[in-house]
Amino acid sequence: MIDLNAVYIIWLREMKRFFRDRSQILIGCVRPVTWLFFMGYGLSPSVHNTRGPGYVSFVLPGIIVMAVLFTSIQSSISIIWDREFGFLKEMLVAPISRTSIVVGKACGGTTLSIIEGTIVLLLGPLVGVKLPAVEVILCLLIMAGLSFGISAMGITIASRMKSFEGFGAIMNFVVMPLFLLSGALFPLQGLPPWLGVLVRLNPLSYGVDLLRGRLLKMQQYPTLLSLCVLSGRELVDHRVE
Repeated sequence: MIDLNAVYIIWLREMKRFFRDRSQILIGCVRPVTWLFFMGYGLSPSVHNTRGPGYVSFVLPGIIVMAVLFTSIQSSISIIWDREFGFLKEMLVAPISRTSIVVGKACGGTTLSIIEGTIVLLLGPLVGVKLPAVEVILCLLIMAGLSFGISAMGITIASRMKSFEGFGAIMNFVVMPLFLLSGALFPLQGLPPWLGVLVRLNPLSYGVDLLRGRLLKMQQYPTLLSLCVLSGRELVDHRVE
C-alpha cells in the first residue's frame, strides 16, 4: 500500500533539493531555450514550409518534451546520491512500503519536469504559438503523464546502478536516441521506412505528437492511441534494491 504521508515527505525533499541548487535551475532553463531559439532560428531558413507554422513554432512541442525528458532523468540521479550517503538505506528500513518511495521520487521528478516544461511552453507567444487556457491545461496533463513515466524509467535504471559514471553512460545511450527519434525536430511524414519504424517504436513520439496536436493542430497519430502508449510507459518495474 502507498503511504501518502511518506510520498509527500519524499516529494518535499526533492523540491527543496532542487530549489536550493541554483545552478540546476539555471541549466534546466537555459538548455531548452538555447535549443528552441538557436536550433529553431538556425535551421528555419533551410526548412521550406509553405503551409502550416514556421519551423520555430513546429519544434516548440519537441523542445517542451526535451525539457521534460532531461529533467525527469536528471531527478533520478538522487537515487544514486542517496545510496552513496546512506540515506536510501534509511528509507528502505523505514516502516513504509518501497512503492511509496518510488512514487514519491517519481512525483518529485514529475513536478520538476512540469515546471521546466511550463517555462518553455510560456515562450510560445514569442514564436507565434497561441496559448488558450484550455490548451495549456491539456498540455500540462500530457506533460504530467509523460514525465511520470520517464521518471519511473529513470528510477528503475538508477536503482540498479552503482556509480554516477555508469548512470551517465546509460542515460546518454538512452536519452539522446529517444529525443532524436521522437519527431521533435522533424515532421513524421515522408520519412524513410526504416526511420519511420524507429519513430513509431519510440513512446516519446506520441507525447510530442499530442503536444503538437494541442498547440499547432498538427497530429499524426490518433489521440486514443497516443494516450494508450503513454499510459503503457508507466507499467514498469518499480522495485528499488
